[in-house]
Amino acid sequence: MTEFAAQFQDYLIHTKNASENTVASYMRDIRQFIAYLSEISAPKLSDVRHSQICDYVSWMQNAGKSPATVSRSVASLKNFFAFAILRGVCTQNPVHDIHVEKNARKLPQILSGKEVELLLSQPQQTDMKGYRDKAMLELLYATGIRVSELIGLNVDDVNLNVGFISCTAKGKTRIIPLYPAAVKALHNYIFDIRPQMIANPLESSLFVNVNGERMTRQGFWKIVKHYQDMAGIDKDITPHTLRHSFAAHLLENGADLRSIQEMLGHSDISSTQIYAQVLQQNLKSVYNKYHPRA
Repeated sequence: MTEFAAQFQDYLIHTKNASENTVASYMRDIRQFIAYLSEISAPKLSDVRHSQICDYVSWMQNAGKSPATVSRSVASLKNFFAFAILRGVCTQNPVHDIHVEKNARKLPQILSGKEVELLLSQPQQTDMKGYRDKAMLELLYATGIRVSELIGLNVDDVNLNVGFISCTAKGKTRIIPLYPAAVKALHNYIFDIRPQMIANPLESSLFVNVNGERMTRQGFWKIVKHYQDMAGIDKDITPHTLRHSFAAHLLENGADLRSIQEMLGHSDISSTQIYAQVLQQNLKSVYNKYHPRA
């Protein structure tokens, strides 16, 4: 089974073009399932039946796994067995009619307009890191791209003359506009700062660390936390917070859901509709706070 799991991983990466995080999540679920089968001395993959999947779900629930975790694991197994059928290892999918209810989806935290302005004003453009950090934060809020997409950008993905970036993820490319302040910050960084920071003249990465190499997720996370502390914002800000804020603020100012969905790169509009719930919740909070009879 371990060898077949490796084939599934290769399929996810090279055929499905799944993101690094998605592959890691799927494989973690699959390895746990294989370990479970080994412990109960279960037969080979082709002999796994619906009842054994049900037992596995119960085992996860009894082990204290959250409904969201169990639901995700079931989804991973559905895809794993679908791949097994595709490869002729199995003739049926024992997971096809198993459904696990998730907890109510937690609404994302967003920053107010004033908080965004405060955060974006923190990088002091007095040294190379300040110019770079200013460009990164402005770009993130201007486009709402994921942090993995941000650090994956290359210089050639930016068109400052027209004012947009080209972002490719999961085999799909989307074009996202930039507002003037983001264009200016990127222009200053790309032409004046980046040439001094890169270790190799052939380096393609847009954003680099102090070693002149591509910025990492962990590195950018630390940058965001640093400026949150400087701004004194009493919220748990992550790189994804600016993505959420980008979407919520667009919707609040009249943008339609389909356009926001396209810019965010959501395959399903239900993922975008969560921001409408955020705005409704905020509106209710304002109503309860200020209406004299609330």
